[in-house]
Amino acid sequence: MSTTAHPSSSHTGPRVLADDASDRELVAHVHPTDWQNPEPAGRYNLVVLGAGTAGLVTAAGAAGLGAKVALIESQLMGGDCLNVGCVPSKCLIRSSRVAGDVAAAAELGFPAAASGRPDFAAVMERLRRIRARIAHHDSARRFRDELGVDVFLGAARFASADTVEVGGRTLRFKRAVIATGARAVAPSIPGLADAGYLTNESVFTLTTLPRRLAVIGAGPIGCELAQAFARLGSEVSLLHDSAHVLNREDADAAEIVQEAFVREGIRLVLGATIERVAAGPDGDKRLSYAAADGHRGEVVVDEILVGAGRAPNVEGLGLEHVGVAWDMQRGVHVDDHLRTTNPRIFAAGDVCMAHKFTHAADFAARIVIQNALFFGRKKLSALTMPWCTYTDPEIAHVGLYEHEATERGIEVTTFTVPMRDVDRALADGEEDGFVKIHVRRGSDEILGGTIVARHAGEMIGELALAIVGKVGLGRLASVIHPYPTQAEAIRKAGDAYNRTRLTPTVKRLFRTFLRLTR
Repeated sequence: MSTTAHPSSSHTGPRVLADDASDRELVAHVHPTDWQNPEPAGRYNLVVLGAGTAGLVTAAGAAGLGAKVALIESQLMGGDCLNVGCVPSKCLIRSSRVAGDVAAAAELGFPAAASGRPDFAAVMERLRRIRARIAHHDSARRFRDELGVDVFLGAARFASADTVEVGGRTLRFKRAVIATGARAVAPSIPGLADAGYLTNESVFTLTTLPRRLAVIGAGPIGCELAQAFARLGSEVSLLHDSAHVLNREDADAAEIVQEAFVREGIRLVLGATIERVAAGPDGDKRLSYAAADGHRGEVVVDEILVGAGRAPNVEGLGLEHVGVAWDMQRGVHVDDHLRTTNPRIFAAGDVCMAHKFTHAADFAARIVIQNALFFGRKKLSALTMPWCTYTDPEIAHVGLYEHEATERGIEVTTFTVPMRDVDRALADGEEDGFVKIHVRRGSDEILGGTIVARHAGEMIGELALAIVGKVGLGRLASVIHPYPTQAEAIRKAGDAYNRTRLTPTVKRLFRTFLRLTR
């Protein structure tokens, strides 16, 4: 059946998931009911609060180097990524892509396939099954038995300058790491809480497809799930307060995704303010909105999914006892070395960072290990951070946007290769998109790039490697890509740069040389 949840700011125990064999297997890995917390060691090199990506990587890496580590988690180990984020959402998106391909199958010569309809219950059962398989990597027993970490399940609280309390036990530390993550929060819309809504923390418990679904917020989470549910058969309305979706991205990139949404039948309500939500007489939910042009309207749905808003998990940690500064917008305050206002305590991941990505938390944890245990001076700002929004097509980015370069007084030259100019994209029927690369004007130094393509997330790594390795765009033209592949668009951008070096003077010299040597 469909479930509607009101996410709570209270984090006193593990979230309740769907009660089936797969989720029972999941919980057995990441919050086993028979778990016995160990007797604390005399003093830990590192006590880590939170077993999401940042906490897990910190604990595993530090223990692997010989540190005595305690890892504390009040809910499900694996954090949002495993349980209610990356893993389940990408399983859902994979199924929805099959549905999208089936809908477009007639263009590829399979008209009969277009009549197939997704089995939503089977889609969600697969999601839970895959999540349970992956859960072993983040399991309490693996961290205890294979990695040598003392795992404590329960709510943690700083009790003094060098102690943390959990489950009636006191853990002494030399250094501590706050990695408690963030949670979904809903906007303050009158009537929303009373009507009921879903977030990423509850949407994956659904077993029945909502016939009509409103998604609030057209950021990455809202866009990914809006398209996925539309492809799986929901009538989706996507409401957003800006003029176009994914407003963090370049307008030309977001426009391609927006046009795909329109083609696929998603109703876009843009530049709109939701004024109130009311429960209808038949159990439906009615969202009243006002558009920027003064137009007012109403969206009637069966379920509402809130895809915008995150709050750091900082309450109840006793941060006031240890002099750690925080607020509900930024979370825990850290410097560029990920050190809090208490030099003995560090933080990493969504609880303190602007980039709320699993891979960002992973690499932040590596910085914390070096800086906390070995007096390192590694900087968060030194990381080259790519990201991807997994719509279809995907939008991936790394480095500077052109407007950011302009704001910093850096002149750039931009090279753009449309995917329609790439043979493999044409063969795949995936020609919407482009590769766009910014170089410092007068050189081939890559400053940033955006890729819009069905597999943009798989392609962006080449640009990230080029930036980290200081490989210029001209050099990328000499990298042989298998033909035909969509990543060949990156080489084509390199070719476009090299053609700019063939100035009229150089051409004239070449012609003269070749004439004389005929």
